[in-house]
Amino acid sequence: MNKRNRLNFSGGPGVLPESVLLQARDAMITVPEAGLSVLGISHRSDWFAAVVSELEANIRALLKLSEDYHVLMLQGGATQQFSMLPMMLLQGRTTAADYLHTGYWSGKAIPEARREGPVRVLWSGEAGGFRRLPSDDELSFSPDAPYLHYVSNETVEGLQFNRVLGRDDVPRVCDMSSDFLSRPCAAERFAFIYAHAQKNIGPAGVTVVLVRDDLLREAPPELPGFLDYHSHTKAHSNYNTPPVFAIYVVLLVTRWLQNEIGGLVRMDAINRDKAGLLYRLLDASTGFYRGRAEARDRSLMNVAFNLADPDLEKRFLAEALAAGFSGLAGHRAIGGVRASIYNALTLSAVEELAGFMEDFQRRHPG
Repeated sequence: MNKRNRLNFSGGPGVLPESVLLQARDAMITVPEAGLSVLGISHRSDWFAAVVSELEANIRALLKLSEDYHVLMLQGGATQQFSMLPMMLLQGRTTAADYLHTGYWSGKAIPEARREGPVRVLWSGEAGGFRRLPSDDELSFSPDAPYLHYVSNETVEGLQFNRVLGRDDVPRVCDMSSDFLSRPCAAERFAFIYAHAQKNIGPAGVTVVLVRDDLLREAPPELPGFLDYHSHTKAHSNYNTPPVFAIYVVLLVTRWLQNEIGGLVRMDAINRDKAGLLYRLLDASTGFYRGRAEARDRSLMNVAFNLADPDLEKRFLAEALAAGFSGLAGHRAIGGVRASIYNALTLSAVEELAGFMEDFQRRHPG
């Protein structure tokens, strides 16, 4: 394996499907319908309006989402949503919003929300090093909270919820940045979902937001235009110059999910096969590889682990990179090893990594 065909196990930006890359490459030269490079097509063109319309329809179809929801393509990543959402739902409130602190990224959202209003941290895994998620009997949801916020998949620690949390009478808000469109989702049980694209659904630069229509009525009238969801819904994600290329690639990914993969049920089965292969290897390694997360809370997207010996772990990462496996170093917050196996990373790529891991263990017996 050489540097030109390294396999991307990075936590983000993630790998894109080969067929999508080829279409995007061609579009950078000429989009046939427009006769121009996608990088030079006006965001006010009929062509781009059709792109946005089809993308909205594809997301609705994949998630079986009703017309009660607006589908937006915004900028600023999940980080902007950490602030923009509580600006809409928390400003002027005296009742606290419920937040779960389950890892690095949920921890980033909490202080931003506190700038806008009161926040109650319903549960935190910080004392235990974020190695597990809460069970139902550890959670006491407030019936008076303006909303509940949680992260469905913590990319840094490799934790993922496999159930919907909260009360049906309190709006659920979920950051699905790292597992959006990776599996079927009971989307209509949520009032608000957001996901930046650079994990499963496209390149950096665009964030998908699903917002239920009744939630928009909660927005204060004096918000700045760019930070008001009403502005973006009225403009169909074209309030200001949007990232045309990134949005176009997300469209190509939704086509790939529908036409090549066959939908989210099939995508979920593929992702489970990939994750299962790596977790079985960890469990069978007799402690040579040590998974971070408790088994019940393991992520299908991010397999985080350590080696017993820190020096050996450094050697593992160096040899893995030399062998063509890119992006395996864990997040700077916790170190270790992390194999991110997003939608477009193939089963054969994961099999190659598993083979390397088995070989590395054989060459370094305890």
